[in-house]
Formats: sequence, C-alpha cells, structure tokens
Amino acid sequence: MPIGISQVAVAVASGKIYVMTGSTPDRVDQPINLEYDIAADRWRQRAPLPRGLTHSAATALNGRIYIVGGFTTGGHGGAVDSVYEYNPAKNAWRALAPLKSPRGSVGVAALDGRIHAVGGRGLDKVTVTTHEVYDPVSNRWTDRAPLSVARDHLAVIAANGRIHAIGGRINSPTQNVDAHEIYNTATNSWTAGAPLPTARSGVAYALYQNFIVVAGGECRDKKTFAENEAYDLKSDRWVTFAPLPTSRHAFRGVTVGKSLYFAGGASNCGGGPRLSELLMFNLP
Repeated sequence: MPIGISQVAVAVASGKIYVMTGSTPDRVDQPINLEYDIAADRWRQRAPLPRGLTHSAATALNGRIYIVGGFTTGGHGGAVDSVYEYNPAKNAWRALAPLKSPRGSVGVAALDGRIHAVGGRGLDKVTVTTHEVYDPVSNRWTDRAPLSVARDHLAVIAANGRIHAIGGRINSPTQNVDAHEIYNTATNSWTAGAPLPTARSGVAYALYQNFIVVAGGECRDKKTFAENEAYDLKSDRWVTFAPLPTSRHAFRGVTVGKSLYFAGGASNCGGGPRLSELLMFNLP
C-alpha cells in the first residue's frame, strides 16, 4: 500500500479492495480511502471519509460500502456513533442514521439486506454485548438479541444465513476469549459454536471457500499472533492453515474470487511498526 497503516476497515465492491480509516504514526484517526485494482495491481486515493476514524468496521452491501462506529483518539477514546455509506461509482460519501450509542472496535456483517453491528466498546471504554441491525430501506437501527459475553476487537462474519461472532477481548489484550457465538435471525437468538482454538483479539477475518478464516491478532507474551485458523462450516470444526509470514494485528481480510487478501496492520502489540503489506492467501 502507499502507506503503512493499522486499525483499518476493509471491504470489497465491484471486485476492488478498499482500505479505509485507521492509524498512522502522524495521525491516529485517518479519513483515508485507498482503492486497490487487482487486475491493474494499482492503488489510488479516493474520496476521504467525512471525518477521521480508527478502529471502525466496514462491510459491503448492494455495491455500497458502510463504515460503522470507531474511535477518534488513541487508547480507544472518543467513540463515535457515526455511520457512513460510500458509493464507489460516484466516489461519494453520505451520513446515515447513527448507532444508538457510540461504539468503536465493533464487528459488522451484512446479511439478508441488513447490517449487523455486534459488540464493541463505548465512551466509557467498557466493552458491550450490544447487537443492532440497520435497515437501509428505512434508515433505522433496531436492537436485537445481545451477545452472551461483552467483547470488542472480535470477528463478525455472515455465513450460510447466520452471523458468527468469534474471539475478541473482555478489556485488555491479556483478556482474550475463544468464544464463538452463532446468531439465528429467524429466532433472534445466539447459540454456542465450536470455540476458536487460539483465543485472540484484533484479528483479520473473512469468509473464504466455506471457511471462516481468523488470522493474526494480539497478544501472547507481549507478542502478536501469526496463527491462521479456519472454521469449516461443513464439519463444524476448526482447521489450521499456513501461518502469516510475520505476526500482526489491527488488520483486516477480504475475499475476491479464489483469493483471500489481508491489508495493513501492526507487528507489535498495542501499535508498533505499521505495515504497508497487502498479503494474498490461496488454498491449493
């Protein structure tokens, strides 16, 4: 990437990868919007966000990209309730109905035309079990069944008509959890899934070839993780894939075609050298 950046939000629209928001050495709350054209192997700057953010979450729905929540200062401070929609065709942003309360390091996923925002931490820096769902048609957020365990820096993925909330932390990176909860929209309830083999937070994650891949994270013995573990949706069990080339956290993953891409991150716990790498992972 043109810059080293961590705590990014990443999404895919029209086959292009967008790396948005995050932290750099000179600014903790970046409004950056970088577009990667896979076919041309080229990055370019696009319209920046209306405000700088870090620890935001992104998801794509109907050709648009949605940025939800985030922080505006270091140390998980200045949580916001803002929600923005990006139209890649027009290279333009617009503000949408805000979250019911400010949250950063929240997990989001799109399912059945709606966006689920799960977990996170608020202005008091306390993690929450909050689960809200956004309807783009009505431009409204609605409360849904909360998580059983309050956590942030977690993986939230839509797969096979369910929402999976995996890993994360209670408070600090030393309080990681292996929790795996699965949400059923029809019953508005969570059930327990096979736990994450290596409890981690600040991970990258994506749905890839019928696997939910969870890579990297922090923090073990004051070091980041290189683990790359995947939940097999068919067998309801976890498998181990090739680890990351170097350990990292505060990065994100997206799937395009037959490849899984990981963007940005930081090599040290709590920050450290920001990475400009875009990694690509493939199964045989």
